[in-house]
This record gives sequence, C-alpha cells and structure tokens, in this order.
Amino acid sequence: MSDELSLITEFIAPDRDLTPKPSPLLIVLSGPSGVGKDAVLSRMRELRFPHYYYCVTATTRPRRACETDGVDYYFLQLEEFQHRLERGEFLEYAKVYGNYYGVPKQPVRDALTRGEDVVIKADVQGAATIKSLAPEAVFIFLSPPNMRELEERLRQRKTETPDGLARRLRTAHLEMKYLPMFDYLVVNPSHRLDDAVECIQSIIAAEKSRVHPRHICIA
Repeated sequence: MSDELSLITEFIAPDRDLTPKPSPLLIVLSGPSGVGKDAVLSRMRELRFPHYYYCVTATTRPRRACETDGVDYYFLQLEEFQHRLERGEFLEYAKVYGNYYGVPKQPVRDALTRGEDVVIKADVQGAATIKSLAPEAVFIFLSPPNMRELEERLRQRKTETPDGLARRLRTAHLEMKYLPMFDYLVVNPSHRLDDAVECIQSIIAAEKSRVHPRHICIA
C-alpha cells in the first residue's frame, strides 16, 4: 500500500473523530471612517457571541459624550501613549487625523493563549501593519454600499468641521484602495446592521471549518 493510500485509509477510519478543532482566530475588522465598525462590534457584544475577546484600542483623541473609557477606547494623554509606545506595548499604532491609535499587544496574546478568538478594530494602516506581523489573521473589510452613503453618515454624526469632513472623505477614498489586501468584504448598508453582523459570523464559522486551520503567532 502506498504512503498516500495509507494516509487516506487512516483518515477515513470509522472511529476517527472529524469534529473540527480549530486554533483561536485573530479577526481584524477594518474599513473607512464612518462605515460603522463601532456599531458592528457593539451589536456583536449585545448578541453575546461566545469566546470572543474584543480588543480595546488606545487613543489620544478626546472622548465623545457617548463613549466609555475602557469599553470603547482607552483614552490616554499623549505623554502616556508615547511611554507605552517606547516600551513596545502596542501590536500596531498609527496617527490618524492628528490623533494616535494603538492596539495593546499583551491582552491579545493572553486571549489567544486562553483559546479565545480575538477581534481587533483597526484602520487600514493598522490592518496592514498587523498583516505584516500576523499574516494568518482573518482580515475583513467593512464597506459602505457607495461613497455617497458614507458621506451622508459622516454628515449626520455632526462631529466634524467642514474641513474635517472633507479630509475624512478624501481619506476614505484612499482607504478603499486597500481592499485587495483583505480576505473578505462585508457591505454595511444603513439600517441593516444585523445583516452585516450575520455576514461576519458566517465568515468566522467558515474559518472554523477550514481543513487547514490558521495558526496565529504574535511575536
């Protein structure tokens, strides 16, 4: 019997347990500003999806009235952020619209060690950095149906000056060009948040059923 046939015979043995035993996933959710990344993650938390660790990003930008420190972001003073950066505590960081954002490294490592799937929200620059460090992560690009709808969402937030809004829209057009770097595209239309969440859940379920599972290593 050839080695190949022997392997096949062993694989299809009647008593072989074929239940998938996947390693924990590192899921990176990205997309342009205003596309709804925060809303999608908030909805996933509300639905209490099991075994997920939602990584909280650190930022130097001011906290909005609707945000909670330690839940939406870790809101840090610039000096504290720089100290942590010097100590190598961030998996990735970027300066976006004049403010710094960084993903704390150790909580990600700890969650993966516990066997939990880790969900990271990152801008496209951060996603590119994470891809260079952990290419086996799952990269999901959240997109608006079209740029006109994205512009309307940003206007409705009323958090930007006219110049700031124009800058965000210019950046969003550039960020859309990063799409080929990602594994999956999820469109998030207005008023259909659960559809986007369901799509992300389907992607994760499919990843859990891979014949050759991903293996994440964070240096």
